[in-house]
Amino acid sequence: MRPYPAVLLGLCLAAAALASDNYDPAPQVERAVMIPMRDGIRLATDIYRPARDGRPVPDRLPVIVHRTPYNRLTGTPTDRPPAEDAAFFTRHGYVVVFQDCRGRFASEGVFEKYTSEPEDSFDTIAWLLRQPWCNGKVGMRGWSYGGHVQAAAAKLNPPGLATIIVTVGGTSNGWDHAIRHHGAFTLKQLTWAFRNLESETPDPVVKERMRRENIADWITRLPWRRGQNPLSVAPEFEDYVFKMWTHSDYDDTWKQMGVNWVEYYDQTADIPMIHVSGWYDNYCRTAIDNYVGLSRLKQSPVRLLLGPWTHSGPETTSAGDVEFGPAAAIPDYRREWHLRWYDAFIKGEANAMLHEPAVKLFVMGTGDGRRDANGRLFHGGFWIESPGWPLPRTTFTPYFLHADGTLSPEQPSPDAASITYTFDPANPVPTIGGSFAATLPLFTGGAFDQREKPFEGDPEKGFFGSKPPYLPLKSRPDILVYETEPLQEDVMIAGPIEVKLHVSSTAPDTDFTAKLIDVHPPSADYPAGYDMNLTDGILRTRYRNSPERQEMMEPGRVYPITIDTFGTANVFKRGHRIRVDISSSNFPCFDVNPNTGEPLGRNRRSVTADNTIHHARTTPSMIILPIVPLPAGQRIGP
Repeated sequence: MRPYPAVLLGLCLAAAALASDNYDPAPQVERAVMIPMRDGIRLATDIYRPARDGRPVPDRLPVIVHRTPYNRLTGTPTDRPPAEDAAFFTRHGYVVVFQDCRGRFASEGVFEKYTSEPEDSFDTIAWLLRQPWCNGKVGMRGWSYGGHVQAAAAKLNPPGLATIIVTVGGTSNGWDHAIRHHGAFTLKQLTWAFRNLESETPDPVVKERMRRENIADWITRLPWRRGQNPLSVAPEFEDYVFKMWTHSDYDDTWKQMGVNWVEYYDQTADIPMIHVSGWYDNYCRTAIDNYVGLSRLKQSPVRLLLGPWTHSGPETTSAGDVEFGPAAAIPDYRREWHLRWYDAFIKGEANAMLHEPAVKLFVMGTGDGRRDANGRLFHGGFWIESPGWPLPRTTFTPYFLHADGTLSPEQPSPDAASITYTFDPANPVPTIGGSFAATLPLFTGGAFDQREKPFEGDPEKGFFGSKPPYLPLKSRPDILVYETEPLQEDVMIAGPIEVKLHVSSTAPDTDFTAKLIDVHPPSADYPAGYDMNLTDGILRTRYRNSPERQEMMEPGRVYPITIDTFGTANVFKRGHRIRVDISSSNFPCFDVNPNTGEPLGRNRRSVTADNTIHHARTTPSMIILPIVPLPAGQRIGP
């Protein structure tokens, strides 16, 4: 990232040191304060206040709020331990609040994922504003679900909310990604519920039941039936999962404030905010959508920060089996970076955060492709800044899919042949990395060589659903591979990626998937080359025309469809190939389409489908690449 000017950074550090000297190293803590909500439910809250000589200071101070479903006392890996995070910010003059969400741990009520967070966040802030130690300004923080609750608060525009930092969360539209994905259901919702119920239930009988169940077994018996699955021991978990799994049309269920932001941009608080995600995070699209939608409507600074990260966030330098180098990380993100943001946008201090650009992106792909000391492919990359998204000087360039398996800007011939493959729901394409939230223990996000490996309980070393002889995915007959010739010069892309296909099928409803791949040539470290996934997407064809209305296909009829993949930024180096893989499944990232047209999440049957990609000039299939000129002077490795 762009270094801060030395003089300004020195002033910031000096001011921080001075602020730290004014307060005790340890705050005064009031635990399990039960804050009442509008319906009488009380939420357990720990309040950390700056202290001097062991006593809370009488000053009216700004407040930083972190609401979580993951236990306010222990936190998650990104905010653990909460007491240490709180002590850092109290030393710099902030009151810090950690709160259990409704129905979680010490809080009262029933937990229904996402839905109660807007009102509960509003009511919590309103209560804080009435306290004598609050100066009327509240900031929020949190990762993943902690990002969702910040978004929920902002949608209701509560008095006193001064800023939010939405990190890998804040779902823009749960129907088209994060929960469903253009009709398909994201199975991380099952693994999330399974994992949290197993680790957190206080009931010893339930805990033992869950301990004996194996999600790897249950994920092969889909769809589940109510009352006939491990989640049935916890009705609030089961109800949430089945509601989202079986309610497939985009209607008021998906327009609820807790799972949707795009419907509420107009009424959202006009406050400084930043949307932070990674190219390999399930909330990459969320961050982009929210930045674009809100920056057009708000006067306050709205920013976007995207790196080569998974759901783990900005302090990492690798994603999956690929390393991007030390420049890829923001090592002080969790505390010092946040502090600079709060000091600028809550306290009004003049620091370098005020001068950051609207958009900052990490462009992957300038490394030398060697295997590093940790056994990862070194892909490298660099940061760029932009006044908006997409970047200026972007040329959206169609690369056509040709019947001979080539991918090129040349128009297809008028009579180009089509290609048909058989999609068997009983033999789905295994998930090998990608852009989704942490979903251990079955699969994980990130960049990987697209080759099957035996799954032995570690999704970072092997892939669920892989089968002997563990060949590259491109060898499967149900994957169509289209790639360029080796590139004669470097090609940089940065922006949204669309795949437009003309398709037909023998089934009334089926799926089509698309995956963009950077094909590294053979090398000493990788004699077979390395097929690195960049981004992918899926479309359930009954929703090809509208998310609100299901339309089955007529067998054999040709339809145009569009697969929206997540955005990305990458340099395809000279000698590499650009590749697009087309298929019809990506399991267990998404549930598998049974091809029968039955109500989603309720099917009892499955059948094979013969799916066809058309290539003629009148029915072309293509990927639209956002090509951007390489920055002047940017060094590209060998």
